[in-house]
Amino acid sequence: MYRLNVGGPALDSANDTLGRNWVSDAQFRNNSTGEEVSTQPSSINYLKSSGGSPLIAPPAVYSSAVKMGDSETTLPNFNISWTMDIDTVYPHLIRLHFCDIISKALNELYFNVYINEKMAISGLDLSSLTNHLSTAFYKDFIVDSTMVSNPLVIRVSPVKDAQGFRNAILNGLEVFRMNNSVGSLDGEYGVDGKKQNGPSKTVAYVGFAMMFGAFVGLGAMAVKWQKRPQDWQKRNSFSSWLLPVHAGDMTFMSSSSPRSQFFSPKNMGLGQYFTFAELSDATRNWEPSEIIGVGGFGNVYYGELDDGTKVAVKRGNPQSEQGINEFQTEIQMLSKLRHRHLVSLIGYCDESAEMILVYEFMQNGPLRDHLYGKDMPPLSWKQRLDICIGAARGLHYLHTGASTGIIHRDVKTTNILLDENLVAKMADFGLSKDGPTTEQTHVSTAVKGSFGYLDPEYFRKQQLTDKSDVYSFGVVLLEALCARPAINPALPREQVNLAEWAMHWKRKGLLDKIIDPTLVGHIDPESMKKFAEAAEKCLAEYGVDRPSMGDVLWNLEYALQLQEASLKGKVEDENRPIVTSISPATTVHVPVVADNQHISSLEQHRDPTEVQAID
Repeated sequence: MYRLNVGGPALDSANDTLGRNWVSDAQFRNNSTGEEVSTQPSSINYLKSSGGSPLIAPPAVYSSAVKMGDSETTLPNFNISWTMDIDTVYPHLIRLHFCDIISKALNELYFNVYINEKMAISGLDLSSLTNHLSTAFYKDFIVDSTMVSNPLVIRVSPVKDAQGFRNAILNGLEVFRMNNSVGSLDGEYGVDGKKQNGPSKTVAYVGFAMMFGAFVGLGAMAVKWQKRPQDWQKRNSFSSWLLPVHAGDMTFMSSSSPRSQFFSPKNMGLGQYFTFAELSDATRNWEPSEIIGVGGFGNVYYGELDDGTKVAVKRGNPQSEQGINEFQTEIQMLSKLRHRHLVSLIGYCDESAEMILVYEFMQNGPLRDHLYGKDMPPLSWKQRLDICIGAARGLHYLHTGASTGIIHRDVKTTNILLDENLVAKMADFGLSKDGPTTEQTHVSTAVKGSFGYLDPEYFRKQQLTDKSDVYSFGVVLLEALCARPAINPALPREQVNLAEWAMHWKRKGLLDKIIDPTLVGHIDPESMKKFAEAAEKCLAEYGVDRPSMGDVLWNLEYALQLQEASLKGKVEDENRPIVTSISPATTVHVPVVADNQHISSLEQHRDPTEVQAID
C-alpha cells in the first residue's frame, strides 16, 4: 500500500535491489518538527546475523532519515508522525526501517515508536541491536483489522528519561495489506464464494447462546457470566492489537493466526488463562488493602482462587510505557525459565486493556522486610546464609541455563522473595536482558536498575554483562550481614553508600564492628570472614575481576559449612560428660578433651598446688 523513503527522494525501480518504487515521505509527514538528514549510501552496513540484506531495502533508503528538528526540546509531546489512509477491513503488516546515521558514538540514541497512539517499541536501542553505527535494522508489526482505526499513524518520539541526547529517527516505512479471513485482498467475498466471517460468526453466536442457557440455572456460574465484559467480542486486548514479528524473519506471511503464534499459552509457557472477573473475585474486587507490592509496572495484589490456591496478582498499568515494556519482557523471560529458586508463573489475563500476570504467592515476602524496616523477628546467620545461597542458585541458573544466558539487571533484596519455609526465589524480570552471544563480550544498552546496586562499570560504559548482576548481589550480601539499606541519605556522608562503607571497614579488618547487632556472638568468625571475602570479590571495580555466580555460590556454601561446624562443635561441648577429680585443696570440674591446645588452656588456669589427671 505504501513504501516511503523517509527523509530522502523518490527511488524508481532502477535504483532498488528488487525493482521496487519508493516515494518520498514528505506528503505523509504531519509536522514540520522533523529535519531531513543523509549520508553516503556506501557507508551503510548490513548484519547478516539478524537477517540484514540490501534485498530488504537498498542502502539509499537507510542513508536518509528524518530526525528531530530540535532534539533538546522540553515539550513532552514533541514527535514526528506520518499519516496514511488504510482500509480497516484488512489486517496490515507494517515494516519500519532504522539506521543510526546521526549519532557520533554508540549508546547515545533511545526513542519510542507508536502505531496509532499505542506503544510499538519502548526505548528502541539500536546500539544494543546492531553494535555499530550506520547499520541497517528493520522491525515488522501486524496490525489486527478489528482493532486498528483509519488513518494509520506512525510516530517516533524521544524517551523522557533518555541517558543520551533526546532524539528519534525513522529511515523507511512500508505498509502491506494482508488477505482477510476468506483469502481476499480486494473484497468481502473469497474466490469460493464464502463471505468474510459469515457462517463462522453465526455458529459462534449460537454456540455461546446454548452454553449460556445450559448454565443459567447454576447461581455461581450465572454470577460469573454477569461479571464478564459485555463487549467481549470487541475487547481491545493489548496482545491482539499489535503483534511483533521477529526482525529478519522472511516467513511472516504464515497461514496460521498471528495471535496464536505470539500469545498462545502453550507456546509461551504462560500457564492458565484467567478471566478478569475471576481475578477480580480473587482480589476482592482489587481491594486496596490486598496490595502487597507497588512498582513501575503497577500494583501486586494478594489473591485466593476458587480452589483455595493463594496467588500474587500483578496488575499492570496500561498507561505506563515502562509497564508495557516490562510486561512483555517478563513474559518472554518467564516463558523459558523454570527453577526452584525463581518465582513461578501460574497464568495470565489479557482482557480489554488489562495486562495481568498471576504468580505463586510468596508468604514471607521480600528479604528486605526481614532485615530492616519492619518489625519482624531477626533472621539467624544460618537462615541468612541459606537465603543468600538460594538466591545465588537462581541467578546462577539465569546466567547459565539459557543458550545465551539471561542478565537479571535488577538484583536487590526487594526482588528476593521468601516462601513459607524461607526458601529464596528471584522475582521481577521486567528489566532482564538476554546475555551476549559467544561472539560478544557485552550487551550495549541504556542504564537501568536501582541506585546503590548499580555496577559502576555498567553505569560508566553502558555495557551490560552477567558480572553486573554479580556486583548487585555483592551489595545484597552486605545488606544481609549489616541489616541496613544499600543507600541511606539520612546517615553521615561516608556511611550513605553501604558498599563503600562496608569495604572501608573490611580493609581495616574491622567489619565485625558494623554487622547486625543481633548476630554478635552468634556468628562464627571464619564463616563471616569467608562471607565477607565473597562480597568483596563481587564488588570489584571491574567486571573481569569479579567471580562468576557459580564461584560466589561455592564460597557461600563453604561459609555455611563453617557456621554449621561451629554450631555442631558448641553442641558437642555442651553434651560432653563431666570428670570429677578430688584434690586436697579443692574440687574442679573439667570437661573431657583430646585437644592439646584446650589442655594447655586449662593448665594455665588451674591452681598450681592441685594435682590433676586429665585423660
